[in-house]
Amino acid sequence: MKLVILILYFALLIYIGLRCRKHATDVNGFVLGGRSVGPWLTAFAYGTSYFSAVVFVGYAGQFGWKYGISATWAGIGNCIIGSLLSWVILGRRTRVMTQHLESATMPQFFGERFHSRALKIAASAIIFVFLIPYTASLYNGLSRLFGMAFNIDYSVCIVLMAVLTAIYVIAGGYMATAINDFIQGIIMLFGIVIVIGAVLASKGGLMAALDGLAQITDETVSTTPGIFASFLGPDPLNLMFVVILTSLGTWGLPQMVQKFYAITDEGAIKKGTIISTLFALVVAGGCYFLGGFGRLFSDQIDVAANGYDSIIPTMLQNLSPALIALVVILVLSASMSTLSSLVIASSSTLTIDFLKDNIIKNMKEKSQLLMIRVLIVVFIAISAVLALIQYKSSVTFIAQLMGISWGALAGAFLAPFLYSLYWKGTTKMGCWASFIFGSVLMIVNMLARPSLPAIIQSPINCGSIAMLAGLVIVPVVSFVTPKQDKEDVDQIFSCYEKTTTVKQKTSLHD
Repeated sequence: MKLVILILYFALLIYIGLRCRKHATDVNGFVLGGRSVGPWLTAFAYGTSYFSAVVFVGYAGQFGWKYGISATWAGIGNCIIGSLLSWVILGRRTRVMTQHLESATMPQFFGERFHSRALKIAASAIIFVFLIPYTASLYNGLSRLFGMAFNIDYSVCIVLMAVLTAIYVIAGGYMATAINDFIQGIIMLFGIVIVIGAVLASKGGLMAALDGLAQITDETVSTTPGIFASFLGPDPLNLMFVVILTSLGTWGLPQMVQKFYAITDEGAIKKGTIISTLFALVVAGGCYFLGGFGRLFSDQIDVAANGYDSIIPTMLQNLSPALIALVVILVLSASMSTLSSLVIASSSTLTIDFLKDNIIKNMKEKSQLLMIRVLIVVFIAISAVLALIQYKSSVTFIAQLMGISWGALAGAFLAPFLYSLYWKGTTKMGCWASFIFGSVLMIVNMLARPSLPAIIQSPINCGSIAMLAGLVIVPVVSFVTPKQDKEDVDQIFSCYEKTTTVKQKTSLHD
């Protein structure tokens, strides 16, 4: 049954990829779907790119074990900050200014916004380097579940996921990934609800599970009775850093922000905001809520020997074959959708922002499209090889890899991107300062972690601090560095002042 369901699912993904070839005949169509993607597809593409095996297996397991039921705050933060506020604050302005500047990627946006080729090249390098560990973490999460469900070798799982993703992304581009994301998102919505119900039922229902959780004590964590079933859990400070990284971080991730480039119109932004927020509430809230009950299975879990990534698979291993098949499809859907977003973001960035005009002069449209497709294969292959190497290395926790990647990308880009959309006073040097601080801090964290102060030894905490620091660094540096030409910046921001005629159902003004 599990195998048949998987084969049918894979066949559907490939069919959609091949059907969407007509939308991927030029760079704009391949990378942005012609900027004509509706609210449902965009919202689901945003949500499925947001949540993957990293969240379901890595973060839900690790932070559910550490913080108990209070880990659900991470899901609530993902819903309110990572989805609702992201759409409200970034959605409309990103769509308007990126079209005005004719930018298809985040590095291209920085290059056009500040007329700086060096800024564009630096942004593309940061994206390529730090998206790779994130991609490797996707494979690791899947390996745990495939091993539990099918008892197959880890390398087979990696090759299978890599090849299938490459086929439908190369064939259909962004539109294929958006349609597949919609299907995968529906699976995730229904799957997480059913899985939570089944796991809680195995422990006597919600109230019995909460009561059992309240009876658990771990003096190495806290001596307070019932701490794992409490409102804020045993460590509110570090839980806050998790919420910041996983929620605010989406504002600076190129594969997330790029979803706003492609949305079709004003109505789609409004609908997409609601859809995306509800999606995050169910999926992220559900994942962390489920992980919060991990200690009920402590008699079956050896965290010291197998790591935090073994918690969620252990919680699910006694479900029925049909439910296990659903879980595998659920996490596979989440991870493949995230992987497709990452490879499109990385390959288009390298082609448009690095190779075009810098390495290859006068690069034609067809050559750009071919190069993007070639780099998708290269990027997937590199990440797959690194996933195999990482599996045997000292960095074994999914959350560590994601923390490094998210911390560097969001630490470098969040503040410059946000200020560039809203503030005319943002300067090129302000962007450089944030780029350098965010990426260098995470590299230091990765290479010299034991020698750092305790508060930033965790990649989660370090990444959160990098993002928050950027919000201060950019305006401070911008105030003391040369300003952009006033006429130039006025022309860039003129896109917001353009008069647009709308129907009366949109606006009551005459």
